[in-house]
Amino acid sequence: MTASETAIATAEAYSAHNYHPLPVVVATADGAWLTDVEGRRYLDLLAGYSALNFGHGNRRLVEAAKAQLDRVTLTSRAFHHDRFADFCTGLAELCGMEMVLPMNTGVEAVETAVKTARKWGYRIKGVPDNRAKIVVAAGNFHGRTTTVISFSTDPEARADYGPYTPGFEIVPYGDPTALENALTENTVAVLLEPIQGEAGVLVPPPGYLPTVRRLTRERNVLFIADEIQSGLGRTGRTFACEHEAVVPDMYVLGKALGGGIVPVSAVVSSREILGVFRPGEHGSTFGGNPLACAVALEVIAMLRTGEYQQRATELGEHLHHELGLLSGGGAVEAVRGRGLWAGVDIAPAHGSGRRISEKLMERGVLVKDTHGSTIRIAPPLVITKEDLDWGLDQFRSVLSGR
Repeated sequence: MTASETAIATAEAYSAHNYHPLPVVVATADGAWLTDVEGRRYLDLLAGYSALNFGHGNRRLVEAAKAQLDRVTLTSRAFHHDRFADFCTGLAELCGMEMVLPMNTGVEAVETAVKTARKWGYRIKGVPDNRAKIVVAAGNFHGRTTTVISFSTDPEARADYGPYTPGFEIVPYGDPTALENALTENTVAVLLEPIQGEAGVLVPPPGYLPTVRRLTRERNVLFIADEIQSGLGRTGRTFACEHEAVVPDMYVLGKALGGGIVPVSAVVSSREILGVFRPGEHGSTFGGNPLACAVALEVIAMLRTGEYQQRATELGEHLHHELGLLSGGGAVEAVRGRGLWAGVDIAPAHGSGRRISEKLMERGVLVKDTHGSTIRIAPPLVITKEDLDWGLDQFRSVLSGR
């Protein structure tokens, strides 16, 4: 057996099968490239579902982490540490908000947003106890904790985990009328992805997000934007909401905030909203730890330059132009996305999304399928145009059967 085959067989024997990874065993990585245990190189067109917006082994981020490792990595929130205030200040300013509540993983931040909205509803809005309702969209992906899968419409994420957490109403994504009809006196929040990633990089119709913002303001309902995948440069703006000049009441952030080095997430909002928490009512041992803050501070500094947003805009225009040329040729049924992020629907006659991903892997390109027939493309924002074009050439070759 090869080294890859041995590693995969051992993992299959000793780990729960909650993922179905492509059969590649990564050993090292740099920028937009990965190298497996046999020394084969692969172009990464997934970027850890946008956790690696700044590429693998980004020297600026690695140096920030190394410097902090020699100082202090964890204190818990039982004490203050010297990176926390700067992190909270910097992230609040980047978001144009007032307060930050740091966590670790994306789904922890979503859970925090749900708790925040409910507490705000009871303390500030005056919703009767245990009557708070949050409106969400069909096709959403906000994580896989018990509460979050309770409002998922994906059978794989939801099946066999009941009883489910009540208090959520699901409406069609991109349908403002359905959303308006779902709002009641007990609605405390609308929780949406500005672009639905796991659903296949679905961009809502023009005007949808501004309508959501208007309706939530009129009804005294919080608008929570889950920008865990879409935020921090991926779409060509710091936040995807900015494409329609929308500012939500709350951002939910994660993935790229940790620079691909450590898990860092956060809820960012106003003083009125996050001010509902008192000591002991919510927390996390690792949330806002010194190592996480050091890396995230560097991410914030990098985003302030606008360089990565600009790269996502320029390379994104090129990506969508090239992918658009594939539409109508029989192999590609639709292309969606924004910035350096695309969902490509493969015609069934040309194979499943999984099969296309495997063929691309054989050619040295790594992507991942979703919902059977869709390929997601989200390379690190540091990818060169030449490397991106090479990857697209491999994609064309696979689709043409060459």
